[in-house]
Parts: sequence; C-alpha cells; structure tokens
Amino acid sequence: MKAILSGHVIAESFDAVECAGYRYFPATSVRRDWLEKAEITKSDRECPHGVQFYDVVIDGVRHARNAWQYEKPLPKMQQTADRFGFWKDVTVG
Repeated sequence: MKAILSGHVIAESFDAVECAGYRYFPATSVRRDWLEKAEITKSDRECPHGVQFYDVVIDGVRHARNAWQYEKPLPKMQQTADRFGFWKDVTVG
C-alpha cells in the first residue's frame, strides 16, 4: 500500500490498516521530513481522539492538512495508534 502525492511516495507499507474508511500507515513508513504540524483548530480540539493534522510539503509546495495522526485514539480506533492517515490531494492504494 502506498500514499502518493504529486508523484512522490510519502508512505509505503504492507502493514496499513483500514478504519472508518481510511488507511493508516505505521509512523515508521512515513516520510516525516515532508510533514509539518498544522495549526490546531477548534474542530481539532473537539476530536475525542486528540487529532493532529499535518501539512505535506514537497518541493516547496504546501498541501495543507493532507495528513493526520490521532494522539490518543479511543478503544474503537486503537488500531490507528502510532499511524498516519492521508486524504485530499493524496492518493492511497
């Protein structure tokens, strides 16, 4: 499974898990050097899982809030712990 943005592989793993319609990649499989923490919004603060969004920055182009990680996933989403999800401009497959 790969997460691709603008032709660049930002995550790749055979251990991606599916939860709530998204694929989550182990943190060790993600190009963290391309991620920058996004500003936390009111909606982010209301998330019961403690979400942190990230901008993906590749070749100087910022893709706002295209990745996220749950810092304290509740039991029903525990399989997402220490993993990143991707959406918007990122193709996962």
